[in-house]
Amino acid sequence: MLDHFAAPWVAPDRYELRPDARRFETWENNYAARLGLGRAVDYALEVGLDWIEARCRDLSVRLRDGLKAASGVTVYDLGRDPAAIVTFSVKNRDAASVKEKLALSGVDASVSNPSSTLLDAEARKLPSLVRASPHYYNTEKKIDRLVSAVSTLVQ
Repeated sequence: MLDHFAAPWVAPDRYELRPDARRFETWENNYAARLGLGRAVDYALEVGLDWIEARCRDLSVRLRDGLKAASGVTVYDLGRDPAAIVTFSVKNRDAASVKEKLALSGVDASVSNPSSTLLDAEARKLPSLVRASPHYYNTEKKIDRLVSAVSTLVQ
């Protein structure tokens, strides 16, 4: 979007696009969102970034282990130290239907389509996957509820 900040109005019939990266800025700003972001950063620093990271990783390990133990569930995360995002599929179920069924159980998840990780998805021939993202405020009980809900979906 061009406005008078990104492209100053220099004549009645002409504007000039800024030559630098500030052309992508806009004159209007969402100050409430900026203040909210600042408060969120302050809060995260108060809680402790290392603690948040460790908590997220602990919960994602619990989730991965629980899903791997469930018959008919495949976990797709790679690496020695994966992030706290868990991607999985349920045998004979498409990711969208799993997400819907989980929502009916009060469990939030999303669908990660191959287009969001195109190179990896093509290389590994990945379908759309269910994505769960445990965060530090989740409890072990909620992680176990997710695993239980997924387990009931296996046909």
